[in-house]
Amino acid sequence: MSRTKAVENAAAYADHGFLQAELAALVAYRSESQNPAQAPVLHQYLTQAIQPRLEAMGFDCALHANPLEGGPFLFATRIEDTTLPTVLIYGHGDVIWGQDDQWRDGLSPFGLTEEGDRLYGRGSADNKVQHLINIAALETVLALRGALGFNVKIVMETSEEIGSPGLKEMMALHRDALRADVLIASDGPRLSATRPTMFMGSRGGVSFDLVVDLREGAHHSGNWGGLLADPAILLSHALASITDGRGQLQIPEWRPDSLTQTIRDALRDLPVGAGGDLAVDMDWGETDLSPAERAYGWNSFSILAMKSGVPEAPVNAIAPRAWARCALRYVVGTDADDILPALRRHLDTHGHSAVQVVPVDKGIFGATRLDPDHPWVDYVRTSLTLTTGDVPHVLPNLAGSLPNDCFADVLGVPTIWIPHSYLGCNQHAPNEHVLKSVCREGMQVMAGLFWDIGGGVPTP
Repeated sequence: MSRTKAVENAAAYADHGFLQAELAALVAYRSESQNPAQAPVLHQYLTQAIQPRLEAMGFDCALHANPLEGGPFLFATRIEDTTLPTVLIYGHGDVIWGQDDQWRDGLSPFGLTEEGDRLYGRGSADNKVQHLINIAALETVLALRGALGFNVKIVMETSEEIGSPGLKEMMALHRDALRADVLIASDGPRLSATRPTMFMGSRGGVSFDLVVDLREGAHHSGNWGGLLADPAILLSHALASITDGRGQLQIPEWRPDSLTQTIRDALRDLPVGAGGDLAVDMDWGETDLSPAERAYGWNSFSILAMKSGVPEAPVNAIAPRAWARCALRYVVGTDADDILPALRRHLDTHGHSAVQVVPVDKGIFGATRLDPDHPWVDYVRTSLTLTTGDVPHVLPNLAGSLPNDCFADVLGVPTIWIPHSYLGCNQHAPNEHVLKSVCREGMQVMAGLFWDIGGGVPTP
């Protein structure tokens, strides 16, 4: 028994095609949480694809209904000794819409297709391969050592892609049963396909609509132009007041106070956009922040969609209504409860009282961040470095949003995420895929980490 052998066995698991075959079986489940017609598949994914595998490893499993409108949960527990450290692992089995007709020729969302180093399929990157790797790494250590050497609790949900309804409530209800020393989970992308990443939280996300609704029906722009207020013009000016011409936030309450020197030091020299098809716009965003600071240490406002009139068939008429769906990604140091009230105050102050602020309930995650100097951060970084020979990229928080607040805030556990995908994976888009090379290294780093936690290296 040795750490080296555990890492070798994990690599062989990928090299011999086992990981790919098992991922193909998972991708075949059309577990679209956004599609009510696929609700039975969410249940099947947990009870058919995941539960038997965990029970074969000695986990006690329990299926729980969602206390809100969402898919079920699977809780699994393997307790070897109450004096040993306990690791909490999370994953989600649901995916977004397949978008079947938008994939390129030769690809299908719910069939895994291999092309070179790429494995295409919906959920391949988000999140099926990620929790598959972690489960398979546990199996690797267990088969070699005969025991894990630590306790494991697993939470698998099926509603993450619709904002994880019920997850926070379930964590609060089962707080004592899910008590753990650390959360180690996987989601999101690496910063670079050639180097592991670890992050300790995520930006929060809040969505809302801005609406100007002035009257019933459209009116001829020749007869009424200059006489009737135009909702699209009013909305455009309101939107333009939220940032300046390069996207810098103009609402003081939306500008966080948490970009400390410690966080700046942690973000220094981290790549942004590496491996993707887009280049960073250097003349966009805060002028005194680096790209990494803009992405991981600051807030960003986005207009996701907007509409007035009938874009598909414009007519010479003043529309009665204008609408925009907006979002703010925010970091720790932002008062989440004051985001929309601050927007309301800003709009009123700048003469945009006609603009309504309408909250959108779905997809609200809180901002979280673990101190880069936390002992568990150093522990995991050391383990990943030992496995790969390269120090991983360490992010205080992910630029995107995920339900980390359910664990960090509700359960009160330190949280570390080790993603097994990369920035160019087309997550949430047609042609989603993972890289076999990243998956192979993911198997290695997770097997090495679990070996260390189980006795190879004392935990914090």
